[in-house]
Amino acid sequence: MTVAGMASNEFTERCSRFIGSAAPVRSEEEAVDFIRGVRTKNREATHNVYAYVIRAGQIRRYSDDGEPQGTAGIPVLNVLQKSAVTDTAVVVTRYFGGILLGAGGLVRAYSRGASAALKAAGVITMSACFQARLSCSYSHYGKVMPLIEKHGGKVDNSSFTDHVAIHFHIPCEKAELFGNAAADATCGSCQVEFGTKKFYRIS
Repeated sequence: MTVAGMASNEFTERCSRFIGSAAPVRSEEEAVDFIRGVRTKNREATHNVYAYVIRAGQIRRYSDDGEPQGTAGIPVLNVLQKSAVTDTAVVVTRYFGGILLGAGGLVRAYSRGASAALKAAGVITMSACFQARLSCSYSHYGKVMPLIEKHGGKVDNSSFTDHVAIHFHIPCEKAELFGNAAADATCGSCQVEFGTKKFYRIS
């Protein structure tokens, strides 16, 4: 799972203003760029605590950014891990309001900021899919289209010439079942080619 897009949310805790910001990121470079952008936007903030998780290389990073060790970055990272999101970066910005929160208060506030950021951005499910192509006759078109949807596939585009060519993506774990079902429905006349893997949003 990851987040649908860049978003932020804010709240006030004992006079301190907290802003939770989240964004989908595909690499550590993108995560660093996002964090830098939030810091630039909030130059006057007391702290810009962050955490990010990248699928490739199983990268996990966090920073307390000046808050007492273990009270900020780790709680933000824990929210990401408990939410099972990846390829996601979160920054929780704090404008200090003059009242100390204590270690427990900081943990709760930064955890809340991270959760608020994820909620605002919207958590979505991604799945490894094969990019696929199916070629069939017009008479079989009505039979294979429902099978694509039944097996969790989504059509990307189609072309209609002397035959029908359907370009779609389908979850990797359902590709073989779909291929067998399509062969049965068309008496083996349709041709299915499974190409490269790519992550797609499925919910």
